[in-house]
Amino acid sequence: MKSVSRFLCLVSFLFASVFSVRAAAAAFDISRYSGPKMKDLYYVTIRDMDAQLLAMSAGQLDVMSNIYRPVDVERLAKSGVADLSLAATFHGMFVTFNTRKFPWDQTILRQAASQVAERRRWTRDLFSGYCEPMSSFLPVISPFYEDGATLLPSGAEAARKRLSDAGWTWNRSGWLVAPDGRELPVTKILCPPSSVAATTTEIATLMAEALVSIGIPAQAEPIDFQTMLARVDVRDFDACTNAWSMSRDPDVLYSFYHSSMDVEGGYNMSGIADPGLDEALRLLRYAPDEAAAREYSSRAQKMLAELMPVIPIYSRYSISAMKKGWDGVFLTDRSTADNLLTLISMTPAEGGERAIYWNIPEEIRTLNPLVSSSAYDWTVLGTIYDTLISVDPYTFEDMPWLAESWGISTGERGSVLTFTLRPNLKWQDGRPLTVEDIAYSIQFVKDNRVPRFYDSVKDIESIETDGRTLRIEMANTSYWHLHNIGGGVLPLPKHILEKVKDWRAWQPTNVPHKALDGTTLTELIGTGPFTFRESRTGEYVHMTRNEHYMLAEEASK
Repeated sequence: MKSVSRFLCLVSFLFASVFSVRAAAAAFDISRYSGPKMKDLYYVTIRDMDAQLLAMSAGQLDVMSNIYRPVDVERLAKSGVADLSLAATFHGMFVTFNTRKFPWDQTILRQAASQVAERRRWTRDLFSGYCEPMSSFLPVISPFYEDGATLLPSGAEAARKRLSDAGWTWNRSGWLVAPDGRELPVTKILCPPSSVAATTTEIATLMAEALVSIGIPAQAEPIDFQTMLARVDVRDFDACTNAWSMSRDPDVLYSFYHSSMDVEGGYNMSGIADPGLDEALRLLRYAPDEAAAREYSSRAQKMLAELMPVIPIYSRYSISAMKKGWDGVFLTDRSTADNLLTLISMTPAEGGERAIYWNIPEEIRTLNPLVSSSAYDWTVLGTIYDTLISVDPYTFEDMPWLAESWGISTGERGSVLTFTLRPNLKWQDGRPLTVEDIAYSIQFVKDNRVPRFYDSVKDIESIETDGRTLRIEMANTSYWHLHNIGGGVLPLPKHILEKVKDWRAWQPTNVPHKALDGTTLTELIGTGPFTFRESRTGEYVHMTRNEHYMLAEEASK
């Protein structure tokens, strides 16, 4: 973590004239915020990065997120049309192997592949210091990051020796042959096209070249991003690139690498299944306190370094651009300007009201919150749905959100969680939000074993409601139960969810739904600051201000 701190200080010094930087504060005070102040929000689909920059320069975009090419940072800085902000994030980028089939079911081959992955050089050459190379399986900013966990002897010579010592050979053409005589098929590394994510395509190409250097036939296969996600979901791939915005808690490793999470649409995309790893991850998931969490997190990362189901490549620093002329921009040393609080608070400096245009660099895959895994989908869904508790943007500690208070104790079987809702909460259609809604949502996810959320709810023993209070008894004790339930499960309206017959095929934006005031919405109903109105493929998603939002009262005065 010291290297990260030094890097961020260097960035702050070198780019003070380019990036907006704010000092950390003691804690976040939600009572100071109200909104949204703007009525219309358009998530505009512009896939090509050069086209995004042109649109920003022409004043057609207000916000750009995930700027990753150094040349684009310099270009925007020189243009003077936008303020840039930078912050370390919980991002992690990996090359994932399908360990369910030959040849990537061979641990020794995955270890050799990791040895030739020149993550430091690739990160330096592609990002010019705007990313940090990863040598473990959690984001570099995580306090649980195990620095150096994956640092096997590097280089093609060391990789070849490892393989040779294990009985692998090379044929006359220079391609690897397994000890049992099997020749290796061509590994296709799925990745988005360069027009969508140029550096990710380049990582896939560099990884393929590195594999070829030790006799593994491989090639990058850029394909449509949504097609790629669909293939990975059904496990139809050899290898692929993955980038995640990961949790502040290390038990996210359970979701990604425990064998029980290897289900269609589940997060264990590599399919790794190892009894020893499963046990280490189980201990991490049910760690009773922070000391145990640190011990088991370290153990799990070291075991993953041996099994190597994925190769960690880099953790990206978030860089965003906000068009000049907006007041109310929220910014900290840990958060760039493209966040929910900015969206709630932003107003034109010249006064009045106008629409916000926020870029999304990829097509929306699905706005079904029960199945969506795309970060682009969740850019939209994140403005529609809330959670019981949230994360203080200054300290990363827990803070109230839909729940005004909460508690955790130990019952006869395990942890007991209680959440007390804020009074007078409403869904976007004007109907009251009750604890019965939340209880029904949680039970629905558990009964249907919804992969995206099931690991958060599977240990629930019982759910009780009383007035505005929700009481959940867990079957066991875990340091993470509060976060998994309070911040990991979406409250969905019971009056919508009870009509859903096939949650996998549910397309809520296609089903009309009447609000209490008689206006027509869709079944995509949450409690968040903006309500879905319309989506046009390849163009935009239109949202409007939720007049029932919990922070909207002051804004409407």
